Amino acid sequence: MKEESLPPGDTTGSTYTDIGADTEEGFDISSRSRRIARNVIGDSSPEDRIRQRCSIAVGDFAMADLMRFRDDPVSSGLAALRAGSPIYTDIRMVQMGIQKKGHRSEVTCVLDHPVSGDTTGRTRTSIALEGLKNSLNGSIVVIGNAPSALLILCDLIKTGVRPALVIGTPVGFVQAAESKELLRTIHTPSISNEGTRGGTPVAVAAMNELITIFAEEENTVL
Repeated sequence: MKEESLPPGDTTGSTYTDIGADTEEGFDISSRSRRIARNVIGDSSPEDRIRQRCSIAVGDFAMADLMRFRDDPVSSGLAALRAGSPIYTDIRMVQMGIQKKGHRSEVTCVLDHPVSGDTTGRTRTSIALEGLKNSLNGSIVVIGNAPSALLILCDLIKTGVRPALVIGTPVGFVQAAESKELLRTIHTPSISNEGTRGGTPVAVAAMNELITIFAEEENTVL
C-alpha cells in the first residue's frame, strides 16, 4: 500500500505514515521496521516514536535507551513547525536528510551563511552558527555532527538566545558526549543522546519524526 493512500493518523495500531516513503517497497520496509521497533521499545508517547525512529536509523535498539528529552521538546518543536519557523542544520548532509514535505519551514545549513571576522583555529560551522545568533530565536537547530557548534549554541543560549528546539546528537570521541551533557544542563527544549554515539542519522530521524507527527496533526501528510 502506498503512503499516499493512507489516511493521516498516528503510527500506532494499524495506521502508519511515512512521508519519505515514495514507493510501495520503501513503505513496506519502513512499516515493517516500525512494527518491530514498536514491539521492542513500546509505543505510548511521541517520545517513544522518536526512540523507535532513531533506533531504526542506526539499526540498534540500544539507541532507544540513550535518547534524552528535556523541557517538553516535542510540544516546542511542533509549535515551531506550526509557526513555519526556520530549521538550521550544522552540515549539508543533515539538511539534505530532513523531509521537505509536510511542513512550511525552510531548512538551511549554517555553512551556507556568510561568515566574517577572525576564523583562525575555529570550525566554520561554529563560526557560522555564532553569526546567526540574531536569527535563532524561535527556530529549530539540528546538530548531528559538530560538537563545536553545539558548544557554541549552548553558550549563545546562556546569553539569552532562545531557539524553540535543539536537536543535538553529535558523534565522536572528542567533545561529542560533553557537548550533549552540557546541552542537558540548560533549560531549553532539547532532544539529545547519551555518550559518543549519534550522528546525522539520529539527528535526521528525530527531526523527521517530529515532522511526521506535525503533518499528521495538521492533515498535511499528502
